[in-house]
Amino acid sequence: MRVVIAGAGPVGLTAAVGLARRGFAVTVLEAGSGLAAESRASTYHPPTLEMLAELGALDRLMERGLVSHTFQYRERRGGVVAELDMRLLAGDTPYPYRVQCEQSKLTPILLDMLRAEGGDVVFDAPVVDVVQDAGTATAITADGTRYTGDWLIGADGASSRVRKALNVQFEGITYPERFLVASTEEDLEALIHGIAAVNYVFDPEEWLVLLRTPDHWRVLFPTPEDTPDEVELARLPERLRGVVDVEWKVAHSTLYRVHQRVAADFRTGRVVLVGDAAHVNNPLGGMGLNSGIHDAVAVTAALGDLDALDAACARRREVAESYVQKITHSNWEQLRDPDSHKAGLRELAGDPVRARAHLLRTSMIASLRTVDV
Repeated sequence: MRVVIAGAGPVGLTAAVGLARRGFAVTVLEAGSGLAAESRASTYHPPTLEMLAELGALDRLMERGLVSHTFQYRERRGGVVAELDMRLLAGDTPYPYRVQCEQSKLTPILLDMLRAEGGDVVFDAPVVDVVQDAGTATAITADGTRYTGDWLIGADGASSRVRKALNVQFEGITYPERFLVASTEEDLEALIHGIAAVNYVFDPEEWLVLLRTPDHWRVLFPTPEDTPDEVELARLPERLRGVVDVEWKVAHSTLYRVHQRVAADFRTGRVVLVGDAAHVNNPLGGMGLNSGIHDAVAVTAALGDLDALDAACARRREVAESYVQKITHSNWEQLRDPDSHKAGLRELAGDPVRARAHLLRTSMIASLRTVDV
């Protein structure tokens, strides 16, 4: 059985390796001339680490990443509001922590694994159209080349041409703010006493997120929706000095709009949507990459059994709509209204039973299996 996959990001390549291991012939089509080098997502939650371990990719990822046992809620002009320790999950997972590592470090690992299994990626092959019949699906690339498989998996991102070719609705909301992310070479651990690797920072005028990766610290700011990009990028140095009054060394910055959307259907005939092609959410909580990998693992395990595949797609859509969307939107609301949440967070951090229940949800373990709380 042959499967064509659109998109050589971490989700598409996870699906490709999983299918190749099951004996499927796999062809991955990637629009770019190589694997994406941008930092993008960088947080891996415990169940994702479990999946990558089973796939055989975790050890190499751990060599490139860093382990974060805690995350903090902080006041911008104060100290720590609450710190949550993921070691409370030691009885629930072999990996009671997050791993911080850019997805651009995972994709080469997965590509090497795919090639070792006999699969490969065709670069410079953007999918622009899809046709299918009762038994096959064909991806058509920009140069007119046709790639036909028994199944096609669309893992080609939020602007998925596969989803658009199927005319699948992608309903939801666009947030009023854009998000501005700056990657900096500053050592924030030396500048902000006691900072964790992941920090949600409260401020009634300008909340922010501080996130460490192996190569950089990232700073995420909410940014007005209707100002020119060049204006916002020009005032980035001033905003950074408002966090710590130093001359920041910025490696790169990105300004983008943020959406919460879920595809109406994850399977249409012989085509399945996974990852951002199927659902997008704001990055607060680090659930986008993780839920996409969970999609890929669920779909690859079920492919070949139509009833199992439909059940997997229905479950993954339910998780996207009622779990990931709900939690990430709640994180956004919490940062915008800190005074309503600080006392509750302090109480939560001081109660190990409640904190574990909270961590089961934020770590995404509860989205995958039933656990006693």
